Amino acid sequence: MEYSEIIVDRPRERVQRITLNNPEKRNPITNEMRAEMFHALEAADLDDSIRVTVIRGAGKCFSSGYNLKAGVQGANEQKQPFYTAGGLGNWARHLVEGGFKMWDMAKPIIAQVHGYCIAGATELALACDLVYVADDATIGYPIVRNGTPPNVQFYPWLMGMRDAMEMMLTGDSISGAEAAQTQFANRAYPADELEDAVLNMAERVAKVPSDVQQFNKRAVHAQMEEMGIRSGLRKGTELHTLARFTETCVAMQEAVRADFGGALAKRDAAFGDYEKKSKD
Repeated sequence: MEYSEIIVDRPRERVQRITLNNPEKRNPITNEMRAEMFHALEAADLDDSIRVTVIRGAGKCFSSGYNLKAGVQGANEQKQPFYTAGGLGNWARHLVEGGFKMWDMAKPIIAQVHGYCIAGATELALACDLVYVADDATIGYPIVRNGTPPNVQFYPWLMGMRDAMEMMLTGDSISGAEAAQTQFANRAYPADELEDAVLNMAERVAKVPSDVQQFNKRAVHAQMEEMGIRSGLRKGTELHTLARFTETCVAMQEAVRADFGGALAKRDAAFGDYEKKSKD
């Protein structure tokens, strides 16, 4: 498969790296990008010379989230990288199953997060097994302010209820340093040290043979599954779908169609964040 929206390389022995590659637009996540990413992850799972994959973003940030302008939701069900039953809630259910596809890979996946990691990009990062961030990264889910809760409810499971609740009730962002404190991430590093730190950790992970590592990964996930994470995330898709029919969310969808950038700026103006930060 030829890749146009990602770059795949081998920066260290036994380490594959996937770079989301649309830096001019802050690496928005499209179905095409997701298809290429899943192809590279699945290929690595079958390749004995690879033991771990790193996912990062090109340019100034990890990713600004799903490319809503490209219509990744709803109407493009046929373009999704794998089949998910159609109808109401398709997009959220599709993303939850995508997160679990990453969980169910035999080999570990590491997210390397710098700059913006917004909305759907947080769902991608949280689906990874390890997350390392730049201490000045901006991480958040502002859509909750006049839209819907996240498609994939990883936040309360991985961050804990109090920290997740604060983010969900305000849409406020957290820094990379705060992300490490709240368990969104494993550790935070100065931005200029992040890449080396991630690759060094990837090398350490890759020292463990894959036939053993797959059980190490599954053993941790098994405990989360016993506590109900799969059923919880799937239940969350129903609430996400219901929220799309609120008066506020319907109005926001109409505003986005009329003036995408203006709608987002208006949403965040009262909070003084996101759009303001992007101009600083």
